[in-house]
Amino acid sequence: MNRTKIILIAVMILGVEDFVFSQNTDKMWGEQVLKLDAADAERGQLFEEGNYAMFIHWGLYSHIGNLYKGKSYYGIGEWIMNRNMAGIPVDEYKALAKEFNPVKFDADEIAKLAKDAGMKYIVITAKHHDGFAMYHSKVNKLNIVDATPFGHDPMKELAKSCKKYGLGLGFYYSHNQDWTFPGGGNGPKQTADGRSVDFKYYYENKCRPQVEEITSQYGPIAIVWFDTPGRIPEEYVKELVGIVRKNQPKALVSGRAGYGLGDYVTLGDMEVPHANVEGIWETVDTTNDSWAYAWYDNYWKTPKEIVHRLVSCVARGGTYMLNIGPKGDGTVPELASRTLRKAGQWIKRYPQVVYGTDASLWKHALPWGDVTVKDNSLFLSVFDMPKNGQLHLPGLKTKVKSAYLLEVKKKTRLKVQTQGNWTKIQLPPSISEKMVPVVQVELVGQPEVDPCWGIDPAVETTILAQFAEVTGAKQETKKWMEKFGEWKHIVRVWKWEEGGKASWQVDVLESGYYNVDLTYNGTGRIVWGVDIEGGEHIQNQQNSSHNYQKFPIGWINFPKPGKYNVSVSCLEGDLAEASLNAIHFTFID
Repeated sequence: MNRTKIILIAVMILGVEDFVFSQNTDKMWGEQVLKLDAADAERGQLFEEGNYAMFIHWGLYSHIGNLYKGKSYYGIGEWIMNRNMAGIPVDEYKALAKEFNPVKFDADEIAKLAKDAGMKYIVITAKHHDGFAMYHSKVNKLNIVDATPFGHDPMKELAKSCKKYGLGLGFYYSHNQDWTFPGGGNGPKQTADGRSVDFKYYYENKCRPQVEEITSQYGPIAIVWFDTPGRIPEEYVKELVGIVRKNQPKALVSGRAGYGLGDYVTLGDMEVPHANVEGIWETVDTTNDSWAYAWYDNYWKTPKEIVHRLVSCVARGGTYMLNIGPKGDGTVPELASRTLRKAGQWIKRYPQVVYGTDASLWKHALPWGDVTVKDNSLFLSVFDMPKNGQLHLPGLKTKVKSAYLLEVKKKTRLKVQTQGNWTKIQLPPSISEKMVPVVQVELVGQPEVDPCWGIDPAVETTILAQFAEVTGAKQETKKWMEKFGEWKHIVRVWKWEEGGKASWQVDVLESGYYNVDLTYNGTGRIVWGVDIEGGEHIQNQQNSSHNYQKFPIGWINFPKPGKYNVSVSCLEGDLAEASLNAIHFTFID
């Protein structure tokens, strides 16, 4: 598969912890290129064949559940101790371990949940930023065996259960941050006897020996998932990676180890990319809004949403690792289990869509859904059913041999037509698959595609600002938190100058009028213009909002099928603050 043969572009994208605390050097976070050797390729097979994994955030913070001293704290639960949340003093936080007794933890149940969900491996928090080890550490007593009534090692149980169910096992380890051990990142600066210490003290007395422990006591492991390198010295990261290579030569090291020394790239928290990403990479996401258990957080992703985000990652060329946050008693919230299993039932029906497949040659989603590729077959996952039942494939250059609707006990052959450089596939009026129908398209040879944006006449077409050619304005990524740690990611075009444009080349199948909407934010009333090069110009004034909303601009005419250059300009209002996210086209019957 091509993802294990290319050069890794290890661009570290900051997660929540680094956004809040780190001032990283260009050397650490700059673009670094690594070549795959044979060992790298063998380790890379985990992503090549898996594409879907379970992340588990579980620790002492799960016992608190974002409710501390009668007050609820809204944000990611594993940060409850931090000053940005409850600001719990170190000694007070450590004392809570005496109340932590997860007697309902069932490693078999969790491993079976991952298996039922269609996941291929599990990565669990061995030690998060709070410094509490969820395994029996011999070098520090702040661990689940020595500091709690629970008194035994759940990681040993999970290792056995993963082996039983044929799952890989990996450990998350916060190598830079430790909020309870002297010298750790953002932790105490003095020992209990008042002696001032630096990061080296933490590294030599806790970090390094604990990494030795987690890589040598639990049998073969698949990943060591380091997180938030912050200001950790490069030589320490090299040493930690060396320990992994020595003790677990087949294990992957996460890109968040720092300095480009990991085996793959981890994108930003909760970031599902819209454009294909080269190299070996993953997105980490969570089933609700918090990684660790928060008592109030019942905003769960639906089974269809989970499938959509999974297929989107696979179609962009990557791997999707989806988190659960068990409660303090060790149980998984019932609604999280339910949605994961329902999504897993879909994967079981269509495993060929997500396992061992390649990225979409369109390099982005299509209006009705997304495409994954295996050899000479395209797998079309239909998330938004076209009103006329037609799936349009713009720019497919390879001849279609056949197309089938995949159903549980049969394959229904579908009618295929070509119109110009478009391929049209007609779906039947009744489809038994209610969540996400799947169509397999068999081609006469290797697929070849013109990835130009197609304006679909049957489904609203959304084209993001990140795909625009921009002049006279700035195009940049914007990240923000809705709640603390709940990340949102977009690419916007803003800081418009007079005459500035965001332009796209589009391919139109059906001539006629299309309604145009824009998604943007800004301040006050803004006049936007939309132009077809050599054709119509429309403009309209709309109010703006602090958040991104969709506003109508008007109807625009494409007089005949074919390719056009379309542009958006900000004409009046606060041009510096007007922030464009997307343009939308809807065919007018």
